[in-house]
Amino acid sequence: MGVRQVRRLHRGWQTLPNLHRHGISFLALVLVVVLLWPTEDKALEAAIYLPPELSHLDALNGSLNRTPFTEDRLRERLRGEGMYGDIPSHGDYDIVTYEIGSGDSLSGIFDRLDLGQTAMYQILSADESLLALDVLRAGHRLKFYKDPDSGRLERMDLYVHAGYQVSYERFDDHNFEYTETLVEGDWPQRVIGGEINGSFYVSARNAGLNDREVAEITRLMEDSIDFRREIRAGDTFDVIRAEQMINGRATGRTRIEAIRIHGHSPRSAFLFDDGNYYDQEGESLQRAFMRYPSNTRYRVSSSFNPQRRHPVTGRVAPHNGTDFAMNTGTPVLTTGDGVVTRVENHPFAGKYVEIQHGTRFTTRYMHLDRILVRHGQTVSRGDRIGLSGATGRVTGPHLHFELHVNGRPVDPMRAEIPMAESVPSDQREAFERRVEELLVVVEDSNVQYAANR
Repeated sequence: MGVRQVRRLHRGWQTLPNLHRHGISFLALVLVVVLLWPTEDKALEAAIYLPPELSHLDALNGSLNRTPFTEDRLRERLRGEGMYGDIPSHGDYDIVTYEIGSGDSLSGIFDRLDLGQTAMYQILSADESLLALDVLRAGHRLKFYKDPDSGRLERMDLYVHAGYQVSYERFDDHNFEYTETLVEGDWPQRVIGGEINGSFYVSARNAGLNDREVAEITRLMEDSIDFRREIRAGDTFDVIRAEQMINGRATGRTRIEAIRIHGHSPRSAFLFDDGNYYDQEGESLQRAFMRYPSNTRYRVSSSFNPQRRHPVTGRVAPHNGTDFAMNTGTPVLTTGDGVVTRVENHPFAGKYVEIQHGTRFTTRYMHLDRILVRHGQTVSRGDRIGLSGATGRVTGPHLHFELHVNGRPVDPMRAEIPMAESVPSDQREAFERRVEELLVVVEDSNVQYAANR
């Protein structure tokens, strides 16, 4: 282009209104940016997100200018730094971890983290058949996954201990579903023993047993020994306690595997593979369970069905118990001896009671109109624990009854329950081997029977 043409263009440019000149300049700038925009690989490099807590890894930043730094490569690099974990990337969530403290409530936590009460109730609805969120304790952890754009809660994890976790994940705008993870781990044994001086309770607590364990031993042995009259000063006891360990860390779960009381009235109890306790002769130490939680066999309106599907979503919505068509005010009875471990009022399960029967069995009674027991109370088979009703999310009055074995819901109408019978003849040999194994554990422990005052 010659000088004369350039001057002509310049004069034409000067005659244009300011608004037109500004517009043309902006379009030219956009064209330059488009022409100079990085290729797909370079765009990927620029898009890598490095969280603040990893900002000290300057080597990562330097390497971005040399090689496309994909998500997989980032993960490999962080593994080398010993920091592999939640790595933000395209489509990942904003993650918040919250450790529950004394006095915390789920509602308060959701408000504090600005998660919304609607999302909380959606999760509680999913939790109705599990009720894991009704036993939040200090030290439990919650992990929240939020959509980075909308801020909507997409998932919540509950970490109780290394052996038990629950994840609640959104599957549509209004509903969550849960996945429960149970890890069995190892159960190393420990022998706890001592000399009885004063009460058995005080001596056992001083030896290292907790309140729940002492209550369980007392309940198991109460039909065969009078702890007030037959126990004398100087008598001794051995208890084999197994404690759950996951990767070398205790979860807090324990079970009593054997009990021996020596002295004027020697007694023993051994946990067998069927979950029941027997004396050394193989006679049951547990009172029989009742199959039904009432004096009358009411009509079953909905059966146990872990694969039941929701009529609208078509997704699995387990029914973990049996529903009985009871009118409001019908007496509800505990089906076995035990200790009340929960007395709650849930927005969907309604008023309910949970009872622990030894180390293996747990029962739940839901939608009660009235609760007649308190947390920590010892109950006996056939005791009234409440009146049936229609509390929570129901279409009419009924009792929802659940039986859990080793933490898993089973069909309460079909499951094997303690029947106060002796060890079956075809399992007698296996029982005798088990008793011999437990006795060897005690003999090899060299427990010193120090006075537990």
